[in-house]
Amino acid sequence: MRTENHGSGMDSALPIAEIDFSRYHMRVSTERFTSRDYQELEREKLWMRVWQIAGRADELPEPGDWKVYTVLDQSYVLVRGRDGAIRGFVNACRHRANAFCQGSGHSARFTCPYHRWTWELDGRLIGVAMPDFRGSVEEFVGPKDELGLLPVQVEVFAGFIFLNPDMSAAPLADFLGPAAQALAAYRLEEMVPVGLNVREKIRCNWKVVIDAFQEGYHVQGVHPELVSYMDMARERFMEFGLHCACTVPFGGARSATAGPEQEVAMYRQLPAPNFPGIVAALPRFENLVALYLDGDGAPHFPAGVSARGLMQQAVRETMTARGLDVSALSDTQMSDYQFWALFPNVYLQLCPGEATVIIAAPDRDGDPNACSWHVCHYLWLPAELREEQRAELVEIPEGEHFDYFLALEQDYSQMQQQQDGLRNRAVKFMSLTRQEPRVAHFHAVLDDWLGDSA
Repeated sequence: MRTENHGSGMDSALPIAEIDFSRYHMRVSTERFTSRDYQELEREKLWMRVWQIAGRADELPEPGDWKVYTVLDQSYVLVRGRDGAIRGFVNACRHRANAFCQGSGHSARFTCPYHRWTWELDGRLIGVAMPDFRGSVEEFVGPKDELGLLPVQVEVFAGFIFLNPDMSAAPLADFLGPAAQALAAYRLEEMVPVGLNVREKIRCNWKVVIDAFQEGYHVQGVHPELVSYMDMARERFMEFGLHCACTVPFGGARSATAGPEQEVAMYRQLPAPNFPGIVAALPRFENLVALYLDGDGAPHFPAGVSARGLMQQAVRETMTARGLDVSALSDTQMSDYQFWALFPNVYLQLCPGEATVIIAAPDRDGDPNACSWHVCHYLWLPAELREEQRAELVEIPEGEHFDYFLALEQDYSQMQQQQDGLRNRAVKFMSLTRQEPRVAHFHAVLDDWLGDSA
């Protein structure tokens, strides 16, 4: 018997035609995408106070492994301690504030290269260079226990390292709320980057990236080749506190009026780069379809049997055979992707054994018309294959561009084109439609977070 979870609750979530949009501002100021003053407001009230993904726990597998995480002009060090816990510290020496770490590495302890002050992996000051000084460390620098590295909050969920610079912020569990249970069912902590793990600068505000991936309204304009696989009229939407998600019946518009032969053909023609998780189940799907073929090789399904149902069965059996526990996922989750907005800056596209994660971060130099995006595709693999197939992060030098598959390449171009339009001073606001509840929800949450000053 399968365990149901909040993710399967999407089956009964509101169709977007029934959403009460009166609680949202359907006009969104364009200034928030172009203004340096607004970006500074975000810096102080959002980025310095919010839980944000700073990496993956498996990037720091051994005690002493560390990496630097930056947001805008703020720099932090994440390190796995001798006790196995991952901690975070401000990347600044307590002597003259030198940034003592760059990039990533492994150390038995932290030593600032400027004046050779040394800290234990848990942040305690353990050594100070004192040439020719005859007294104690305390006489030389003052109380050691007051000069440890400055901590920041760090917690791990679903394999991601979350960091919050605000030491008084509520725990991550409170921030995630009911989203945690829904996301946990997908077992993201058991997935590794495969095939695509790229970060590069893009010429648009970070919120343009988030908006672009929180609505399917643009599919008919930007991705016409995907229209037949998604029934946007039957999209369902659910709020999870600060976060939200939607699901769209896979192949719904096309399969609703198609006969068995056309329905089966739709799955056979899926483009693998866009839907690798479902494509992986096609061999088992073909075996199941073969049970219903007539003498001419055409499928004929009795009442209660459909290609959609057979695909759901094929995905469940394929993933279970590989060793992935999908018992907490519903049949609908076997075939239909869920699209998540994890506040403030994470897009998740999820199906069993697969996740596409896009993280948009504000430009480190403070340009509101630019940002970086980190695009990563995760797959569930048996433990013995994970390191062999892991895709290491590729950092694209500024001025160069990574060649993505078609849909992502289309989005990459469109987002920059939108930023060009947003910069026109005559345009004071964007006008949202009832096809964009996740966009409306995101901006409402952002307004609440920033307060009246927004």
